[in-house]
Amino acid sequence: MCRPLALSLALILASALLASAAGDRPAEEIRPRVEHHLRTAAEIARQLEPVLAQACPRFASREAWDAYLEGSVDRAVTLVAHLEQAWVEAKRTGDKDVRREAKAPRRRVDQAQQLIAKLQTCADGNAADFEPGVVRRRIERALPQRQSEIALPR
Repeated sequence: MCRPLALSLALILASALLASAAGDRPAEEIRPRVEHHLRTAAEIARQLEPVLAQACPRFASREAWDAYLEGSVDRAVTLVAHLEQAWVEAKRTGDKDVRREAKAPRRRVDQAQQLIAKLQTCADGNAADFEPGVVRRRIERALPQRQSEIALPR
């Protein structure tokens, strides 16, 4: 007698948890938030396209290279942060279309990886030190802070 009751309670609890995990906010509230982050990520990706397609710039000094590297890493961090934040927002609704919309552009994370490879090539051409693993870790460490900076107020 206790077993069916316990099973029923477990099923009710599990369904409640799944419902809250799917998000309880209406799509009309979440979609603009997701679209904001996706638009910004697309803009940054457009800025990166010429960098990836063009020959590496030459720098007269180590300081100039460092500034270029910092700016490039900053753009990569911001790109990934907006993509991740779009997904964080999308998870707040159960609407599958909003979630699909937020997930699709995450392939742009590949552009951040391509940028790291390009920076390696540019570093070699500028006789500068460059460790791709170090840069990836910098991006990963900076990501939570950047996400908190770009998150829209609720």
